[in-house]
Amino acid sequence: VLFPSASAELQEGGKQELVKIADTLKEMSRSIPKEVNWILTVVGHTDKRPINTAAFRSNWELSTARALSVVKFLVEVGIQPERLAATGYGEYQPIDPGLSEEALAKNRRIELKFNQK
Repeated sequence: VLFPSASAELQEGGKQELVKIADTLKEMSRSIPKEVNWILTVVGHTDKRPINTAAFRSNWELSTARALSVVKFLVEVGIQPERLAATGYGEYQPIDPGLSEEALAKNRRIELKFNQK
């Protein structure tokens, strides 16, 4: 939904889903006590296909770029930047170890982790 292979560009369907998440996060943040210093970490992942392009020399770089794309988009739709962080895990934490197109697509993803600073 979010990313095509070898890309950190958010697809329209992914943007629509992120808007829903941002709206929920904004609503939720109103009820979090002020003394709770929370952060949303956006974690980028890739499939296991090796990459070495002008834009991304490795899957580490691609996964980090994916996380950063999401962070920038969330800022655009009103999430405070000081509440966001981006990190990338490359291909090293797959949710599906298979080699099918479906398995590879599942691993091209982001995860959102809500935590305290």
